[in-house]
Amino acid sequence: MTAPATRRLKYLQGYCGDTVARVEQLLLANRLGDWLQNKYPAAHQVRTDKALYDYVQQLRLACLRGAEPLAKVLFDSKLHAVQHALGTHTSISRVQGTRLKAKREIRIAALFKEVPPEFLKMIVVHELAHLKERAHDKAFYQLCSYMEPNYHQLDFELRVYLTYLEQSGTRLWGQPEPPGISENRTAAGS
Repeated sequence: MTAPATRRLKYLQGYCGDTVARVEQLLLANRLGDWLQNKYPAAHQVRTDKALYDYVQQLRLACLRGAEPLAKVLFDSKLHAVQHALGTHTSISRVQGTRLKAKREIRIAALFKEVPPEFLKMIVVHELAHLKERAHDKAFYQLCSYMEPNYHQLDFELRVYLTYLEQSGTRLWGQPEPPGISENRTAAGS
């Protein structure tokens, strides 16, 4: 694979050349979107911050009973995948009297309001894993795989979708492209 193609498929850096070449073939043949839609025909139904909070809490209780509770979970329109942020987890500390209280929150990029349920679960699992493991190390990915056995495959396919979205500017499920995607694509010289 040539250097320009690798640069163009930035979400797939680190994957083996044969895999990246196959994705690039589908992209150049304008068949990548069809492949994704055939594999994932519909978007999830979690549309509001309250529904997202309930969804995350349900997963947290099922997989991480001992984890700290979450104060806030929401879709964040300021997070963009093209800025390498699919979601964030934060801990906000406040002094209350003589005690230090910490509140945890998870924010998911609003782009993911309209993706397949498998992609949403993968992102939520990733952020929930940070409640127990801070670093992206072996223990972190083992925890992700415990919560979602297909975590690594879903991570790859989400990266394929992000590549498709960046190259085509067309969302496969839901609304037109979010602000910032086409400007970044234009700036990158695509």
